[in-house]
Amino acid sequence: MKLDNTAFLQAIPKSDLHVHLDGSLRLSTLIELAASRNVALPSMTEDGLRELVFRERYDSLVDYLKGFRYTTAVLQDPEALEQAAYELAKDNQAEGVLYLEPRLAPQLHLSRTLSMDEVLRSVDRGLDRAAKEYNAGKKVVSNETPPFHYGILVCAMRSFDKNDSKYFRSLFRLHNYSEQREIRSMASLELARAAVRIRDDLGLPVVGFDLAGREDGFPAARHVEAYRFAHKNFMNKTVHAGEAYGAESIFQAITDLHADRIGHSYHLFNPDKIVSRDVKDKAAYVEKLSQYIADHRVTVESCLTSNEQTIPEMKDLKSHSVAGMLERRISVTFCTDNRLVSSTTVTNELQRAIRTFAINPKKLRDVVITGFKRSFFPGTYADKRRYVRRIINHYDAVVKRFRKKHREKSANQA
Repeated sequence: MKLDNTAFLQAIPKSDLHVHLDGSLRLSTLIELAASRNVALPSMTEDGLRELVFRERYDSLVDYLKGFRYTTAVLQDPEALEQAAYELAKDNQAEGVLYLEPRLAPQLHLSRTLSMDEVLRSVDRGLDRAAKEYNAGKKVVSNETPPFHYGILVCAMRSFDKNDSKYFRSLFRLHNYSEQREIRSMASLELARAAVRIRDDLGLPVVGFDLAGREDGFPAARHVEAYRFAHKNFMNKTVHAGEAYGAESIFQAITDLHADRIGHSYHLFNPDKIVSRDVKDKAAYVEKLSQYIADHRVTVESCLTSNEQTIPEMKDLKSHSVAGMLERRISVTFCTDNRLVSSTTVTNELQRAIRTFAINPKKLRDVVITGFKRSFFPGTYADKRRYVRRIINHYDAVVKRFRKKHREKSANQA
């Protein structure tokens, strides 16, 4: 049985712990919403947008992020947010993703008529509707397939200016005498407070806090207060780190921001990315950090296609640092990052990983199950353990079924 078989990879239960809602719209939906909301796009055809905006390769992370100006522009009302969330869940369910943690920066969607509460309520409505539809299906009801679950992550922004949203424009106007770095810190802390209150008071499954956006020149240390608040209020934490900067950025995310997971960590093993004069032996620093990450089970949310598109120095996928992570038994899960902007799926990410890094059946099983074990599951620990057990049983049943088919096919050919 070939592990990279598309049918097999779609059949096994999967998770996606790192997927941006505004980077994962259906292209047809982006065009539809833009037309109905008078949002100008560079093209009103799918082929045109793929040529001009959502390309196969980008010059840099900054170039990659340009497409978000169009996706966020159409997600400025409850109906659009609900539709995007609903379709994201349905697209994942269609390829066997049973646990999903979509993330978004709510402050990019706020206005005088759209509050933080309503942004997250709208996203939750879409996800909940898709979950109920799936979980009412015959296979789930008959216990043949585990149910679909989800949690919502909110993203603070490392960098933004007054043109990024109506909320940010107001923030700069109201704090006209503050430095920009102070305003960005204020925004992160406000988001952390909102996330905790909305989780606790409204009961929405806001399960984690993230820091996203341009990494170079915008250190995570400026968001310590927000993460300290999230940490003290039992909010799970992840951080985009090591995507444009190296090991120091990852170390800062773990030590100063109490990160449970790290998004990307591409430059973890690159000593040349270390700039601090305090680090005398860069190779030793990298090795100690990687061992710490492995020992403490800090999970890396690896996004292969996205990294290949945004990191110019990557010669080919074989040079990706995930090879070293797997070798050192670091906790890794493969994610899409942005289904639209990177034109990918979870199935595609797993397929590419298997073909590139010679992942064997045991390692594939470990990686897939890690995604569920290291999720920020919106329930009790006992609930999560029961769910993970169902996932493991289902995974093993799928493997058994495909191996049987493979043997029967081989016997018939003989």
